[in-house]
Amino acid sequence: MMKKRFAIFLAALGAALAACTPTRIPGPRTDTLGQPAIPLAGNTLQGYKEMLAEHISNANASQVYGGQPQALLRSVIVIKFTVDASGKLLHSSITRSNDDSATEATALASLRGSAPFPRPALQLLKHGRLELSETWLFNTDGRFQIRSIAQPQMSQ
Repeated sequence: MMKKRFAIFLAALGAALAACTPTRIPGPRTDTLGQPAIPLAGNTLQGYKEMLAEHISNANASQVYGGQPQALLRSVIVIKFTVDASGKLLHSSITRSNDDSATEATALASLRGSAPFPRPALQLLKHGRLELSETWLFNTDGRFQIRSIAQPQMSQ
């Protein structure tokens, strides 16, 4: 009889203590420095490029084409750029162009204007930096998509 009462008491005590345990409200994950944690997709080069493309596209939403890029693009601009461990843009230069100065300027401005970027994962860095290339695909109207997240081009 005494063991049964003691067992009931322990069960009630356990339930009461469980009800008092604070519930953790999910929020943004942070690293040890209190900065936003890097999503798992950002731990690979392709994942980080997709994250950057989303970041740049969101920062330049009015200049981004929402559907499939047209079959014959106005311009394809490739930019090589370097980001440091904190996401700061260190260097950028055009490595491929069809000499369309307007789309070159738009691509560079969209990159530079959306900096700083999300911090790259440490395993992607070499000497504290990450060197990348990305491609801007321009439709005739001057709007673009970034290749890492672009929809497939129309076939005709």
